Amino acid sequence: MLLRYRFRIYPTAPQAKALARVFGCVRVVYNDSVAARKAAYAAGEPFPASGDLSRRLITEAKKTDQRAWLAEVSAVPLQQAVRDCDRAYTNFFDSLKGKRSGPRIGPPRFKRRSNTQTARFTKAARFRVLDNGRLRLPKIGDLTVAWSRELPSCPSSVTVIKTPTGKYYASFVVALDDGADLLEPLPADQDTGIDLGLKSFAVLRGGAVIENPKFFARLERKLKRAQRSLSRKQKGSNNRAKARLKVARVHEKIKHSRSDWIDKKVHRIVSENQAVYVEDLNVKGLQRSRMSKSVQEAAFGMFLTRLESKAARTGRVFVRVDRFFPSTRLCSACGALTGPSGLEGLKVRRWECGCGTALDRDANAEKNIRAEGRRLVAAGHAETLNDSWSAGKTGETRHSASKQ
Repeated sequence: MLLRYRFRIYPTAPQAKALARVFGCVRVVYNDSVAARKAAYAAGEPFPASGDLSRRLITEAKKTDQRAWLAEVSAVPLQQAVRDCDRAYTNFFDSLKGKRSGPRIGPPRFKRRSNTQTARFTKAARFRVLDNGRLRLPKIGDLTVAWSRELPSCPSSVTVIKTPTGKYYASFVVALDDGADLLEPLPADQDTGIDLGLKSFAVLRGGAVIENPKFFARLERKLKRAQRSLSRKQKGSNNRAKARLKVARVHEKIKHSRSDWIDKKVHRIVSENQAVYVEDLNVKGLQRSRMSKSVQEAAFGMFLTRLESKAARTGRVFVRVDRFFPSTRLCSACGALTGPSGLEGLKVRRWECGCGTALDRDANAEKNIRAEGRRLVAAGHAETLNDSWSAGKTGETRHSASKQ
């Protein structure tokens, strides 16, 4: 299992200049690779191989006056830039042919210096984590790293990242043995269903409610002012660069706050439950509805992906109940479909079934999701997501192996 650990780094002024040189060279080589492939397509020629591009855009380019400065940095991140471009085109063509799961993606675009800058060093670059905790990179020096934990094994690669706000990070890829993160097993009946929503982010077993933090709504007014100020600045001016930085800082604060909050909730849910049952939401479809802004702010997709990954690493049971299962309309007491439906039914938070049971909308949905999840596990259909409400439909549980 491959995991990614990310730490803040603090380069000195000379090291920051060296990193800027590396980022610039990587960006140029990547853009040259994209341009070469576009030129080959326009001329009706086959796409050049990565080896040919690496030789032409790096080895031979260093001998020219226009690209002689490529020799001032390590060759490894430049070679990785060519491979990244090749991988981006492979993903693009696989997406067109239907070989790649998920929504269709567009062709690679040219990189800009104002966006996030990255440079990846593999073992071929001979980077090292020193005994004093510093990160040694070729032709850059020993970088100060703010370690928050120890790496479980020797990293196979490190990606140096510079955000639009000017912060630097080192992202290590390490191999972890399967079962290294397993938690002590809990009783089988200590499980929970999760009903996601916009009014309350989630409702767990026993009616426990996780309120929607709405990080974007809290800073939306500040973001609007910053964007309005940016729109009035002249393009190319120093004032526009400063205004762009203010906008980027607001977005970064929203992103980090949301990510940290989701990680904490995921850790708590996995630690307290042996099995977790969730509804297989069509997040992409919800983002195209009239509730698009609220759905994107809630980040259901990020939450479910991290919850699934954490459950897989810790040995917990994770089951997605089919999205067509009527968890809201189904009475958890008698099983009758008497609950609210349609757009008008969204306003109904409490209702009474014909059997005389008074039901809360979200708590009732959680009970139904939990019961259906248990049934899928008992029937051995937890991985295929088959159930009586959608015969013939199948889904695949994907495990993410990323950690920040």
